[in-house]
Amino acid sequence: MSVEDALVIVATLLQQKCLSNVQELVFRHSWEGQTYQEIAESCGYDVAYIRNVGSKLWQLLSKAVGENVTKSNFQPLLRQRALRTVRESSHFVPPVLSTVEDKNISGDAQPDWLDAANFRSFQRVTTNQQQDWGEAADVSVFYGRIEELATLERWIVKQRCRLVTLLGMGGIGKTTLAVKLAEQVQNKFEYVIWRSLRNAPLVEDILAELIRFLSREQEVELPVTVDGKISRLISYLRSTSCLLVLDNVEAILLSGECVGCYRAGYEGYGDLIRRVGEVNHQSCLILTSREQPEEVTLLAGETLPVRSLQLTGLNQIEGQEIFKAKGLLGLEQEKQKLIDYCRGNPLALKIVATSIQELFANKIADFLEQNTVVFNGIRHLLERQFNRLSNLEKQIMYWLAINREPILPAQLKENFIPPVSTAKLLEALESLKRRSLVERSSGGFTQQPVIMEYITNKIIEQVCEEIATEEVSLLMSHALIAAQAKDYIRKSQVRAILAPIAERLLANTGCQHLEHQLQRMIVKLQEKVSNSPGYGGGNVINLLHQLQFDLTGYDFSNLTIWQAYLAETNLHQVNFTNSNLAKSIFAENLNTILAMAFSPDGKLLATGDVSGMICLWQVADSKPLLSWKGHIGWVYALSFSPNGQIASGSSDCTIKLWDVSNGQCCQTLQGHNHWIRSVAFSPDGYTLASSSGDQTVKLWDVHTGQCHQTLQGHTGWVYAVAFSPNGQTLVSGSGDKTLRLWDVTTGQCLQILQGHTSWVHSVAFSPDSQSLASGSDDRSVKLWNVSTGQCYQTLQGHSSSVFCVAFSSDGHTLASGSEDKTIRLWDTYSGRCYQTLQGHTSWIWSVSFAPQPYANNSNGQIASSGEDRTIRLWDVTTGQCLKTWQGYSNYIVSATFSPDSKMLATNGGDGTVRLWDVTSGQCLKTLQGHTSWTTSASFSPNGQILASGGGDRVVRVWDVTSGRCLKTLQGHTNWILSLSFSPDGYTLASGSKDKSLRLWDVSQGRCYQILSGHTSWVWFVVFSPDGHTLASGGEDQTVRLWDIHTGRCLKILQGHTSPVVSLAFSPDGQLLASSSSDRTIRLWEVGSGQCLKTLQGHTDWIRSVAFIANGQILASSSDDQMLKLWNVSTGECFRTLDGHQVWLWSVAISPDSKILATGSEDETIKLWDIKTGECLKTLRVTRPYEGMNITAAKGLTEAQKTTLKVLGAIDISIPATPLLLNNNLKAKQHE
Repeated sequence: MSVEDALVIVATLLQQKCLSNVQELVFRHSWEGQTYQEIAESCGYDVAYIRNVGSKLWQLLSKAVGENVTKSNFQPLLRQRALRTVRESSHFVPPVLSTVEDKNISGDAQPDWLDAANFRSFQRVTTNQQQDWGEAADVSVFYGRIEELATLERWIVKQRCRLVTLLGMGGIGKTTLAVKLAEQVQNKFEYVIWRSLRNAPLVEDILAELIRFLSREQEVELPVTVDGKISRLISYLRSTSCLLVLDNVEAILLSGECVGCYRAGYEGYGDLIRRVGEVNHQSCLILTSREQPEEVTLLAGETLPVRSLQLTGLNQIEGQEIFKAKGLLGLEQEKQKLIDYCRGNPLALKIVATSIQELFANKIADFLEQNTVVFNGIRHLLERQFNRLSNLEKQIMYWLAINREPILPAQLKENFIPPVSTAKLLEALESLKRRSLVERSSGGFTQQPVIMEYITNKIIEQVCEEIATEEVSLLMSHALIAAQAKDYIRKSQVRAILAPIAERLLANTGCQHLEHQLQRMIVKLQEKVSNSPGYGGGNVINLLHQLQFDLTGYDFSNLTIWQAYLAETNLHQVNFTNSNLAKSIFAENLNTILAMAFSPDGKLLATGDVSGMICLWQVADSKPLLSWKGHIGWVYALSFSPNGQIASGSSDCTIKLWDVSNGQCCQTLQGHNHWIRSVAFSPDGYTLASSSGDQTVKLWDVHTGQCHQTLQGHTGWVYAVAFSPNGQTLVSGSGDKTLRLWDVTTGQCLQILQGHTSWVHSVAFSPDSQSLASGSDDRSVKLWNVSTGQCYQTLQGHSSSVFCVAFSSDGHTLASGSEDKTIRLWDTYSGRCYQTLQGHTSWIWSVSFAPQPYANNSNGQIASSGEDRTIRLWDVTTGQCLKTWQGYSNYIVSATFSPDSKMLATNGGDGTVRLWDVTSGQCLKTLQGHTSWTTSASFSPNGQILASGGGDRVVRVWDVTSGRCLKTLQGHTNWILSLSFSPDGYTLASGSKDKSLRLWDVSQGRCYQILSGHTSWVWFVVFSPDGHTLASGGEDQTVRLWDIHTGRCLKILQGHTSPVVSLAFSPDGQLLASSSSDRTIRLWEVGSGQCLKTLQGHTDWIRSVAFIANGQILASSSDDQMLKLWNVSTGECFRTLDGHQVWLWSVAISPDSKILATGSEDETIKLWDIKTGECLKTLRVTRPYEGMNITAAKGLTEAQKTTLKVLGAIDISIPATPLLLNNNLKAKQHE
């Protein structure tokens, strides 16, 4: 149960009464486990006052409940009351029995908490609606609008209008009326959804949210196009009745003369509105806007299903209700005159009433005598009100508009330069609240949309003026965006503030002159305010990035650079010498994160990646605290002990124990003879469990480092282990499709749980040790009863393998992460998926709930990591991404020479294909278009065409000369791992993780044959020199030879004991070399299929093999960092070349047999002389921070500095650098 759920229960118990703002604040923070002292400090109140408020709150609840309610027992009491109420209602949802095995589980065996489905019954005892009210306002105080409500209800309920627009000026009450209307008609609809467009979300995001909600989170693979998403939404609006409200539509419309037109990038909303209005369905879309979208203008009519209602001001009776609430004094005619003065605008009436209270002793007549200027709109009124504010109050108004959502006083205080006292800040906030310029909610202080828009426009106007005059004020005192803010807030700040400033500056100044202006401002900041605190430096950098100016060679030395978001900015040769970079965000050196774990207190997050690195992150500010090279292989597993020690497991077959304070290795545990896939500490921290590809589970004494038990029984890799919270039982999940339960004391296998139809990747115990969750390659999550060993729930919804599962600390929610790029949150009681988290662009390897009490609400936060080199932190309640750690890495996955040996094509982790000049070592072209890793490339025999494929499941065909994409070949349903052109250039073969090979007619861009036979991934495909045979190597450990003309499998070559990952035909086509993760190379006679030789010498995966033109030498590259040259006749290795720092992914030999190229995980390509073994050149892609000078920079942790250096930064002393760079900058200004 979340705090929002609890507040609904409280509201029901109190009936007509409601909590005050401070009571609700105390309730929320107490729910999170905070003490009165902590509440007082975080919210800016006196602790005695907070304690007194709390005491009265518990007394109030005690009276309502009929039991003694205290700060320590109010949570369980409310849960029990809620569950009792639901069980007594006719809408109680019993446990779902989803399989035959479930039928022996009693429906009475219910947990003592309230699940989400039943809580909705508690909220709506008489309906079965699904409702999501988003940011809908509280309308408990509502004035008049009786006629309007009646009209609107008639349109929607009786006349079945499908599109209704509420129009009116800012502050007129459109939003309030829409909420009241929705509340009145909600029982006529199965679904109610409210969404605010105030922060201008993209239509793609809104459509995805709506479809997921209406599909009850079952829709994951949505149409790619906006049109497709709209069609999908329309189908739901037809099949169900939905009341959909889009508030603040003016936020996506253009300002200026083009009334009703859309901002660039938001035209899709017009298509949505038009189709909802044109197409017949049983739902209704309500829009609120200050101006009418052009589609509504065309479709609306008095007898048509599309209507518009223009709101006017409140009448005399309704307006006087506001005066009465404010205590104003005056004659009836004076009140009427004041209402006329404000045009009946509710917001204007409140603001004027506040002025009368403060300046005219509540007397309307005195105010009317002083004001002779005719009111000309809400903006004029706000302008006059704003000009009367103190400097501190103005600063607060700016900060609230920048923040875009409610903020607590303590958080607001941290932004001020110079600092402001808590007492003055609270006093100013209360003053603004009395003036009706700010509102207070449980989340803190914020502004009404019309006021926020007005202040935002003032910010834009003032910043543009300051840049034009090169005299800074607001630019120094306020950050235009908060780099460290929640992701969705930062993006909103860019859309609402930074982008409009950039657009206006470009329109007024022109590109070249504007860049020179900003450059001069940098110099002035360095000369006048060197090292003084302020946001000027960060604001200028953010503007330069938004304007897409090339920052190469810029000098930002000796500046305070706060809140600069630089994670997606190239900073080549930029000078940050002696700058203060605190509160700024840079890209991280993140590779694919395979393992992740929160510290017991939730303040640290540990990650392990495929480069063997282990990193510790501070969750609060996203900064890296420590990082170290933990292993020489992939880090597959991490676990924190109860006392904060870290255990890691790797593909190097070792387990290591680490001291968190310094990153030092305390112990290395050895005993497994294959990759370590999972580690877990026992609850008491004395025992460590590990699982491995060697099909065993081992139990280790943490103190001595000795293995005291080896648990055997599984017949496949053991991918996951987990201790029960009571420490008595261990569960393991395996590639043999089973889970096993083990007695920790005796090592005996207690039960074998069967039900999955493919590998079990992940297991987790519920907090009460009664249930188990497992995730599998069969796309399902299963919940198991630990006592009986029966599966009592199968959770389906993922469209691909489920790699990770995790329970929330209360056991009510289960999170699962999948190859389908989504995280699903499941209600463990009902088995319903209630939230789908989307944002990752590739597989999700790990999910972990933040431990209590760190999480900011009772449902908490969840971290996820994936193949896309990002870590994301999510709010479980809203599903919004709060933080993203954006990584950068560019492995060289494959390399291939052009037929003339002059060019080299490389694939990498950044989704591009690069073409290099072999002689000069220069990058000639970067081919962009793929949306994920590129894994393979192949030149056509004439060298004019290049084909590439990767994680986005498509093949792109490029013109090598122009770099233009000629065709996109679609058909594969998973990653494309290998490509090969036929010798005649007409056919392209592709191999994929979808287990298939495809043959494509390149000229027509169509697949003409699909070859099936492999039972798992197809790692590699290659044509024989004569073009008649195609060879393929697979995860199923086999090599298959195919007749290219008939598509028939000619032979299956067996012998490898692990996946076959690379193949190469000898130049005469008589031999086929295959390499495998079993660390061997096999040489096969193609005609007979006989294995002639097995070459041994590598100590890890052999990623790639290639024949030299004469067929007498074979080259191989391996994860052991070695390049080996083999004599084919003898099978002996005669040369080993060592130069790369980490794994070698690829080897390629030039057609003229002079040069050998290797590509590595260290992001370099090395060119070797085949005869001498000499390394001729090392090619490297320019990193994002190449040459960036951070000498003496402040505000960076040592781990941050290390990361920046890996990404190209330098930290050295450069004499006279500032003067030199300033001169260069000034010279650049006059180019």
